[in-house]
Amino acid sequence: MIPSNQFRKEKDTLGEIHVPSNAYYGSQTQRAFENFQISGKRLPRSFIKAQGIIKASAALTNMEVGKLPKNIGQAIITAANEVVEGKWDDHFVIDIYQAGAGTSQNMNANEVIANRATELLGGIIDHSLNTFRVHPNDHVNMSQSTNDTFPAALNIAAVENINQRLLPAISQLQQELQNKANQFMHILKTGRTHLHDAVPIRLGQEFSGYAETIQSMYIQIEATLDALYEIGLGGNAVGTPINTHPDYPQKVIKKISKRTNFPFRAPTNVFSFMQNRNAPIRMMMALKELAVHLIKITSDLRLLSSGPRTGLAEITLPAVQPGSTIMPGKVNPAILEMVHMVCCQIIGYEAAVATAGISGQLEINVMMPVIAHTFLEAIDILANAVSTLVTKCITGIQANEEICKNWMEASLGLVTGLSPMLGYDLTAQIGMQADVENKTLKQVLQELGMMTNEVEKAIDPNGMV
Repeated sequence: MIPSNQFRKEKDTLGEIHVPSNAYYGSQTQRAFENFQISGKRLPRSFIKAQGIIKASAALTNMEVGKLPKNIGQAIITAANEVVEGKWDDHFVIDIYQAGAGTSQNMNANEVIANRATELLGGIIDHSLNTFRVHPNDHVNMSQSTNDTFPAALNIAAVENINQRLLPAISQLQQELQNKANQFMHILKTGRTHLHDAVPIRLGQEFSGYAETIQSMYIQIEATLDALYEIGLGGNAVGTPINTHPDYPQKVIKKISKRTNFPFRAPTNVFSFMQNRNAPIRMMMALKELAVHLIKITSDLRLLSSGPRTGLAEITLPAVQPGSTIMPGKVNPAILEMVHMVCCQIIGYEAAVATAGISGQLEINVMMPVIAHTFLEAIDILANAVSTLVTKCITGIQANEEICKNWMEASLGLVTGLSPMLGYDLTAQIGMQADVENKTLKQVLQELGMMTNEVEKAIDPNGMV
């Protein structure tokens, strides 16, 4: 809420209410602010920016089709552009847990833009004076409803954040993992399945698997992004073009596309767009899958770097901060742990969005505010986490070649190379003997008098990878 010691009196359909005198928002925002003291969290800057883009585009379109007077339209566009720039973010005060569908959030935007436009035209915000004003509903919300503008703003904000932040971060991660794969390709090490010895593998091959996994997620997220380009502006309250000019939907969407440089388009079926939040639900499923893979990769890197004296220690992570308040000199895999935490949150967020998606009835989903908050925050924290993972961890990973070699030579998985020559049963006996006697395979084979050139070649790691 905008701090103020003075208030102006406003009147709406429910009666009178006092609003801070220096606030651009009005009575409906004030009521929502007082009703929903829940989390102290607001919808993000990206969403407010998208609301400003919609309001400016709608005003320009309504001017072009002859519904909105030019002077009022220009003032709304100027005020809406200031919202896009973030000039009035402090005047967007509605909690994310608010009345269903986001009506309060839409009115917050309408009132801020209307009062600022009134001021630009030389009017006075104090409505009790009965002076001319730009009306939040009649002018700013013309040809619109919360039901079409709120999900459209959500899609616009998501598209911008995914294209400009998340996808570049994922691409950077894939490239750096591939760089490490190339850098480490000459290093032989033991593979592990079930966390036990397995046949040899190259360290670079392990990292190439990580790189390809991330690349596949980039492709999947990019493909899933297409559905977010559908925005049903002009759908108004239930999908019918009530109170709109016939040319309005096409024109307003075209203006938004031009302004954002993203290919937004009308939905294939506007009624489906009004009823469901298909695109955010699908994208959250993709983000959840990305989180699952990131947990796997970061968990692997934690194992491979464990130690440094009593773990695998096949790789060394860059040290970013002290790791213990009691153990001097201890350094933990802090960045990997952070990413794991973020991914746990993403998995929970996907469940929240899915549950909210279930909760739509008939022509609208009233859970849109929580979908918007959860979805946009998921994109934001994932982009931040992935970027941090790259710059503060992946780029600085070093291989411990000598340790990789020692573990590989001690691995019982090398015995697998003898199976085609000696058969599974005899090979298993040799491996078990080496394990029981705590000897290498070469020692056991030499003691058994079986170490021929052919046998030595069969257990050579270079021939197994």
